[in-house]
Amino acid sequence: MSTTFYSNGKLFIAGEYLVLDGADAFALPTKFGQDLVIEDSEDKQIDWNSYDHDNHLWFKEIITFEEVIKGSDPAIDTVKSTLVNILHEAYVLNPKFIDTAKGYKVSTHLSFPKNWGLGTSSTLINNIAQWTEINAFTLLKNSFGGSGYDIACAQNNTPVLYRIKDNFVEQVEFNPDFKDQLYFVYLNKKQNSKSAIYSYNNHKSSHLAASVAENNKITDAILHAKTLKEFASAIQKHEIHLSKVLEMQTIKEAIFPDFNGVIKSLGAWGGDFILVVSKENPKEYFFNKGYETILTYDEMIL
Repeated sequence: MSTTFYSNGKLFIAGEYLVLDGADAFALPTKFGQDLVIEDSEDKQIDWNSYDHDNHLWFKEIITFEEVIKGSDPAIDTVKSTLVNILHEAYVLNPKFIDTAKGYKVSTHLSFPKNWGLGTSSTLINNIAQWTEINAFTLLKNSFGGSGYDIACAQNNTPVLYRIKDNFVEQVEFNPDFKDQLYFVYLNKKQNSKSAIYSYNNHKSSHLAASVAENNKITDAILHAKTLKEFASAIQKHEIHLSKVLEMQTIKEAIFPDFNGVIKSLGAWGGDFILVVSKENPKEYFFNKGYETILTYDEMIL
């Protein structure tokens, strides 16, 4: 007999980086996600198998219960050590899933390519938290770090407004008439969120409170835009504002200056997906520049 857990992927629409300092974050859960299938086994070990969206086995490992109890060496940075660390932190929060078990066979299955950056880690952490009956936000904080907005998306089937203080999550309404003119384009490289956060911490200015307040005002405008023009204007303001905070060019300035429309980075700047606001279908423009993964709003968002 097996038990299956599932978590949604995520896209960070507004509030990236500044969410770490208390700003409002607006995020959307995706139709793509990851499951975790648990079966009982023997030998006081976990036979772990992870599959990509095309059913390709990309990670296989035997993890002993002893390794979970002890934890991994912080100096070692491998897929296995990261997984052992997450399981160890889950064990610290609730030892029962190891102490009362004989063994497990575990498999995970992504419904998106893992280099897309839609939450390979956050969906895993939320699934492990469900399995081990612990708080997913605490597990994230103790293992991987980050703001927690991705856990909010993993757990909710609606758009969310999230604040890091007390892991506040509010389900919000976002179903604009102009969603047919919103597209998501993959930039052909996965961005490392840990290094992006490190860079942000080195760049954030002494005017942080004002930056957070400005972010919240723009995020509210994005969320409540009634027309495509209002939405595009708010998206553009967000990019310009964060460009000043990060001391970085916007993605449009850097790569797509000739594009007739508005473009916004989603999450860590410089990789993963961008949001494209365009009256015309922009597929030909991005195809010609070598970006072939383009999804409509309905294809991507739950």
